[in-house]
Amino acid sequence: MTSLRTGTGAGAGTGATTPLTVLPLQDLPGARLCGSCDLETRQALSAALGVVTGMPGAVVHLDLSAVAFLDPAAVAALVQASAALNGEGRRLLLHDPPYSLRKVVELFPDECAALEVAA
Repeated sequence: MTSLRTGTGAGAGTGATTPLTVLPLQDLPGARLCGSCDLETRQALSAALGVVTGMPGAVVHLDLSAVAFLDPAAVAALVQASAALNGEGRRLLLHDPPYSLRKVVELFPDECAALEVAA
């Protein structure tokens, strides 16, 4: 997988830029996201999730430790990707999700039930 960069992310109106960067994990099947997942970076997130869910393996990993923000649509995209893998008997395992994801899961536990966070 190649690195993807796009958009300006959260804070675009403030002059701050936080593009979404996607890098392959070195030791595990999956990717590391860096930046923000919002309206500006939605296409990059969709492309990254398409690549990640296409990777072989029973468990695919998504490192979110460098993600500053996930908007509700980004969380929904993660739920859809996870549900798609679950339907294949596979798992999407999220690592170190940001507060914004944890808050959406707290507010909508049933809708986010497909998400699995590493302990």
